[in-house]
Amino acid sequence: MDLADESPRAIAAYAPEEEGRGMSLLNAMYYVFKPFLPQAARYTMRRLRANYKLQKAKDWPIMESAGETPPGWRGWPQGKKFALVLTHDVEGPVGLERCKQLAEMERKHGFRSSFNLIPEGGYEVTPEFRQHFTDAGFEIGVHDLRHDGSLYRSRKSFDECAVAINSHLREWSAVGFRAGFMFHNLEWLKTLDIQYDASTFDTDPFEPQPDGAGTIFPFVVKGRRPEDRYVELPYTLPQDATLYLILREQTNRIWKGKTDWLAKRGGMVLVNVHPDYLAFDGRKPTISEFDANLYEDFLCYVKETYAGQYWNPLPREMSQFIAGREAGE
Repeated sequence: MDLADESPRAIAAYAPEEEGRGMSLLNAMYYVFKPFLPQAARYTMRRLRANYKLQKAKDWPIMESAGETPPGWRGWPQGKKFALVLTHDVEGPVGLERCKQLAEMERKHGFRSSFNLIPEGGYEVTPEFRQHFTDAGFEIGVHDLRHDGSLYRSRKSFDECAVAINSHLREWSAVGFRAGFMFHNLEWLKTLDIQYDASTFDTDPFEPQPDGAGTIFPFVVKGRRPEDRYVELPYTLPQDATLYLILREQTNRIWKGKTDWLAKRGGMVLVNVHPDYLAFDGRKPTISEFDANLYEDFLCYVKETYAGQYWNPLPREMSQFIAGREAGE
């Protein structure tokens, strides 16, 4: 079995127990009341919950079993030691305004990334905005539909949203998707016209739906028809919001340490950084931000420590590589 074969462990983790299960009642209630909660109150609640989970977390930030090389794995292109995939979810107008500065930071150090944009959220995504990034060698993906926590409320509502999401995918010439809040159901996602999904992770007990894929490698999710299959790209570095806004880390030691572990095992380093949370130009971060220098320092660490050893594809290039390998190309 090649890496391109779906992971039975991962698929089992996401198989719905019943047709209508999409998200828990507790999560559903939280997202109903979230708009009415002050920001400070939301962060306090999340920090209390995260600190409680941190006490019990045994497989975070590293799950040793997730580092097992899949049977038949033949390595990365050009004999690279590991892969590095950079992604960004844009939550609101502030994040949209910071995308160009973030892209410029990455381009300065020789990196490329994808920006996942909300089609029907609190900002307008113009064709000119998308074109700017694709012309510069970056990628645009679809981030949920409205990012209000309701996508997986039921199978019926998901299928209704899928029609609109597929329309935006076509309009944007996008091939990738990531759900808001990392909600996921790998079965239901077969409804989307995508080459890849990036709504899962190897291990992350802090997410509202904490069931992990248990692997640091991409894998194919297969449907009954060839056109129903897609590549799943789990993120493998802890999310920026978790580290810097909730756990209030002051350094990027966790990102660097896990990158070293991922590189040693030849896996995929996939990170999700939100431009909304980045404080650029030495400005003092607010309660919902962290110093952008932490991310830039991480990029410099990878570039200098692993020069010539990593492959930095766009997510669509990663999915094409994995799908092509399955097809025997």
